[in-house]
Amino acid sequence: MSKAKAAPPPGCTININDPQVQEAAIQIQASYRGHRSRKELREKGPPKILQELKDVVLVEGSAAKLECRVSAFPDPFIVWYKNGKELNDGPKYRYVFEDPDFVALVVRDGVLADLGKYTVTIKNPFGQTSGSACILVEVPAKVSKGPDNIKAKRGTTVVLKAEISGEPPPDVAWLKDGDDIEEDDRVFFDVGDTNTILTIKNAKVSDAGKYEVFVENNLGTDQSFARVDIL
Repeated sequence: MSKAKAAPPPGCTININDPQVQEAAIQIQASYRGHRSRKELREKGPPKILQELKDVVLVEGSAAKLECRVSAFPDPFIVWYKNGKELNDGPKYRYVFEDPDFVALVVRDGVLADLGKYTVTIKNPFGQTSGSACILVEVPAKVSKGPDNIKAKRGTTVVLKAEISGEPPPDVAWLKDGDDIEEDDRVFFDVGDTNTILTIKNAKVSDAGKYEVFVENNLGTDQSFARVDIL
């Protein structure tokens, strides 16, 4: 003799003919198929970059972060390069894995030498991919080494030299006793990548005075002074 089945508690029955129940079932099935499909792709496909690296600006003394979003399974092997040279994970360059989908490189204590093209290579047993971006470095204008004081004889050539830096490259001016120097064939200055040189030919007594080199870019200014005596 079979036992009669107890009725389910109130509110625990499902009417499969209810449109809302049918719609929920369709969504659950679709979600499962999507999850299974993504899982299969991750297992069988090579790494893919879903969000590319972007150029970043690094201000001297600060840190910069390059990051991209990837899809890769099994977990990929990541290597970062600067201008084709491999970067080791350490105090200067830090490999960062924020979650399974994001990889990043942090460049610390920024200097002008950090300017360059950075590439990330992402590899797993099914293949590899890579992406690149540039770090642009901004450095305040600076007179790294000012000109020396000079004593020279009349009729000789006087040369004042200063070492400069900055990114963007700074504008450069030379002044004598607070006034801009007007260049001619006898008194003129040149500006290179890392230095500037003021030349005074056939020096005169009137050339004696206080000379200043002044540099400026959008991040700052700097200057240095030197005394020139003509004997």
